Amino acid sequence: MTLTSDKWRVKEPEGVSGAASEISEKLGILLPTAKLLCARGYLTPERAEQFITKSTEMFHDPFEMKDMRRAAKRLLDACEKGEKTVIYGDYDVDGVTSVSILHMYLSSAGCDVGYYIPSRSGEGYGMSGERVRTLAGDGVTLIVTVDTGITAAEEAKVAKECGVDLVITDHHECHGTIPDAYAVVNPHRPDCTYPFKELAGVGVVFKLLCAMEILRCPDDAVIDCIRRVCDGYMDLVAIGTVADVMPVTDENRLIVARGLDMLEREPRPAIRELICAINSDGRKNAKRKITTNFIGYTIAPRINAAGRIASASIAVDMFLAESSAEASRLARELCEINLERQNEENIIVNSAYEKIAEQYNLDDCPIIILDDEKWHHGVIGIVASRITEKYQVPSVLISFEGNGDSVSPEDMGKGSGRSVKGMNLVDALASAGDVLEKFGGHELAAGLSVRRKNLPALRERLTDYAREHLSSAPSEAELEADAELSEEDITLKQAQELSLLEPFGVGNASPLFIIRDLELADIVSVGEGKHARLTVMCGGTRVTAMCFRCTVEELDLYPGDRVDIAFSLDINEYQNVRSVQMIVREISPAADILEERRTVRDEYERTVAALGRGEKVWLTVTKADVAAVFTMIRNELKRGHEVFSINALLNLARTCGIGTDYVRLRLCLDIFYELDLLGIIMPADPEREIYRFSRNAENNKTELDRSSIYRALNQN
Repeated sequence: MTLTSDKWRVKEPEGVSGAASEISEKLGILLPTAKLLCARGYLTPERAEQFITKSTEMFHDPFEMKDMRRAAKRLLDACEKGEKTVIYGDYDVDGVTSVSILHMYLSSAGCDVGYYIPSRSGEGYGMSGERVRTLAGDGVTLIVTVDTGITAAEEAKVAKECGVDLVITDHHECHGTIPDAYAVVNPHRPDCTYPFKELAGVGVVFKLLCAMEILRCPDDAVIDCIRRVCDGYMDLVAIGTVADVMPVTDENRLIVARGLDMLEREPRPAIRELICAINSDGRKNAKRKITTNFIGYTIAPRINAAGRIASASIAVDMFLAESSAEASRLARELCEINLERQNEENIIVNSAYEKIAEQYNLDDCPIIILDDEKWHHGVIGIVASRITEKYQVPSVLISFEGNGDSVSPEDMGKGSGRSVKGMNLVDALASAGDVLEKFGGHELAAGLSVRRKNLPALRERLTDYAREHLSSAPSEAELEADAELSEEDITLKQAQELSLLEPFGVGNASPLFIIRDLELADIVSVGEGKHARLTVMCGGTRVTAMCFRCTVEELDLYPGDRVDIAFSLDINEYQNVRSVQMIVREISPAADILEERRTVRDEYERTVAALGRGEKVWLTVTKADVAAVFTMIRNELKRGHEVFSINALLNLARTCGIGTDYVRLRLCLDIFYELDLLGIIMPADPEREIYRFSRNAENNKTELDRSSIYRALNQN
């Protein structure tokens, strides 16, 4: 919450007001909803209705994907012949859901199937030739990868040597030679003409299940085959797609929409038990709407935590559990692991911020690359996300955890990176591929392994790459909203109607609104002081506005202030009562308040400059003025309050009935500083104007005439 509202703008295209009015009238929807549809490019009632009903989206023919028929037939042959088959997966949510649905389907088809997911600590990302040999020695004749394998060229050779057929299903970007496997199913293959490239790994597996079902049931209509697969697995396909932050467009829009409906209407026992476990770890709403946000911020982190901190098999086993009791036990274990992950994350975040402050000049920093001996390698990806979000530059965190006490140039570090728009992280890593042991991922998120001796070269190469590709400095930061609302638009009906545009995600973002000049009626701390709950007045109605991950002190706003808010609309349910609420993205003093603050600050600067030149100024600060402010601050110090912003002091003065203003208050503080009263420390950051005081008993009494500022203000 850092941008003042004069940096906000609305991205509503020009000349669409007529189109929005027509859509609103013909479809019977509110005008803001119609404007949102226009902003997404649906400028006629017909196209808007098609988007709402999803009538033009359809599942593509799975056999359009390169090697799909060959892969599906090979798996069905293995089922028929009773071959020992292993699913080789990744340890994130996409990998876990991919393993789970393929295991369920193959088991139902009579396959002798097991699964293997490497541990982050032992093997790291991707396939292992040693593991392939072990599986072959155990009698496995078919390995199917899910959400991994596209870079496993060496492991494919090992599989051939061992007489094991390898079927690769993946969705990561292809770099280098396609592995020489029995089949390689990946929409990103250069020779694959599949019309939609942005499927998650679990989306590719979903298409594989559709292909197998069509081949198994040649007498059934294709649509019936696809419907059966959807009915059996779409909830998990949606969870994996949302968790992997794939665009909610084309097929993914259908996947997520149908999956959310399935999760809401008839959740499988594992999901039901996981939500129950979540509710028991401090969340009170036992019944709530299942949204992409709920998946992304509540369900997915708990599934992910297993692969980060413990073993991803815990999450897979929960989905495969045959009894509710077993699913419940594993769901509770996931929640406990997630708490451990949160604690570890906070430790690493604080450590990383300290390193950034010590090692980087953030004014000239194209990329942040940090390493540490003790960071948990399973958590550094989340921390990299927070660093990139905070500093708006790519970041790579590398952990040498597990290498022992002695340091060797050959130590292996495992890394996770996050990027920003404009720099493809996989391409960046490919440019330094000769100093990496392995790497892979997406444009904005990737993993890597690097030896300690190659870390300096990696830093240099990635820094040069980032400087080159991010050389055109972005313009001053702006917040771009979908629409500006009036106070009358903040209604429960409007919040409910936004569901017509769901599901939300990348490519169809949840709408962001702006509203200006609202009166702030109240502000309180919630969530043990981590969040702030505001009450604002909208057309005479009190509306809650939640500021998550922002404290009351950081907001520096007070009842009676007028504010501009950038927000999303939400529905709060409490004791069976539904009400509209805002989820605040940015909040700022209203534009005229900002201008007024600039004016009085300039006035203060002119006053101080005039006093410095020995000129007489138009105002005075009396002994009573100074005494009132002094007493006010001293009383607060007695209550244990030591740090105040200038706005907090002005609000406190109003509360205490002290008739002061910005200029006089600043001059009083200058006098205190000059006379060493109250142990005042002037603001290190003049823009924020944060002051610290300490009670200085020895200097509580002094003659004001000792202050040159006081004398100059009161000269005849």
